[in-house]
This record gives sequence, structure tokens and C-alpha cells, in this order.
Amino acid sequence: MWFLYLDESGDLGFDFVNKRPSNYFTITILAVSGLSRNRAIIKAATRTLKRKLNHRRSRKRIVQELKATKTTLDIKKYLYKQLENINFGIYSVTLNKRRVYQTLAEKKSHVYNYISRLVLDEIPFKSASGRVYLIIDKSKSLSEVKEFNKYIIKQLEGKLDPSVPLDINHFQSKENKGIQVADMFCWGFFRKYERRDLSWYNVFKDKIIYETLYLPQK
Repeated sequence: MWFLYLDESGDLGFDFVNKRPSNYFTITILAVSGLSRNRAIIKAATRTLKRKLNHRRSRKRIVQELKATKTTLDIKKYLYKQLENINFGIYSVTLNKRRVYQTLAEKKSHVYNYISRLVLDEIPFKSASGRVYLIIDKSKSLSEVKEFNKYIIKQLEGKLDPSVPLDINHFQSKENKGIQVADMFCWGFFRKYERRDLSWYNVFKDKIIYETLYLPQK
């Protein structure tokens, strides 16, 4: 049984003249095999929330989820200390948005779906056994969810054994600890390219299986 948690960092704005969108857009997958390892990932996130963000001696309000943009490097390191002995892998693709054609930039959902596919292309589905769960941060409209699911299912045909079921689930990040952990790692890739900040990236880099900067050909 595989659990693939997919999250994104950055935005899909392309108006670099009148606005200030991010220069890069990152999609990352946290890949975990087996129920016990998945439970360990969730437990690590839960422990970090409880001990570092919701400590009973200092809390003023309950923090419901781990968010990379709202946690210090020390808290990220604490989370990783809980995770480093768990067997999992991280896959990531970062898009240089300034290289995207304007006609494609107007179809943001297509960009999102395509970059997601590039990451999924690197997952070794041929060795999958049991059920595969693809779990995504719920940030799309109903029509976009249907479009994404249809596109991904079509792209995975031939890569995933027909006897292995594929479930695609979209959750609010506060409802799913696996997505929250994926968010932490995704932000590290994004900061590497957007800000040249390697402080968090260097902590977890040994878990990276695949990473690339995607430069669309013009």
C-alpha cells in the first residue's frame, strides 16, 4: 500500500508587469509505503504540533496544522528529527514560470496538472503492490478536481498494474497530517529557488529521490 501526498508552493500568477507573483512554482510528493510508516509520519506531525505549537504552558490558541510559512526552522528541524528514521522518499519539480508561454499561462489548471504529472512520472509505479492513495491539498473547484483526476488517471495508464487500485483524494490540509508534512518539504524546495535559501532544504536533502528545475522550451 502506497501513500503519495502531493502539495504545492508558490503561485500560478504570471503577470510580472503589474503584480508580484512568485518566479517559481513547486510541486512535491511525499511517498510512503506501508501502513506502519504512514502512521509514523502522521504521529511525527501530531507530536510536533502538540509539543512545539500547542504546548499547554504557552499556548494562547490551538494551532490546527503545520504550515511551513508559519513555523520556525527550529520547529522544522524538530519535525525532521521525528521523521529521519522512517523510510520515505521525496520527489519534486519546480517550474520556472518566466519561461511559460502566455497562452499556457492563461490556463493555470493545465499548468498545475502538467507539473503534477512530471512529478508522478518519476514514481516507480511498476513496483507498486496493494492500493495506491494519491492525496492532494484541496485547492481546486469541483470542475478542476474532475479535470485533474481524469488527466492523472489517463497519464498513469500503462504505468500502474491494472490490478492495483488507485484512489485520488482531495483533502483540506488541516484534515490531513500527511499533506502538512508534504507542505513542509515542498516549501523547502521552493525557498531554494525563489530565495536561494537552503537552510531547511539542507536538513532533509538526504530523503530526496528526485528533484529538477523545469525550464519550458521557448
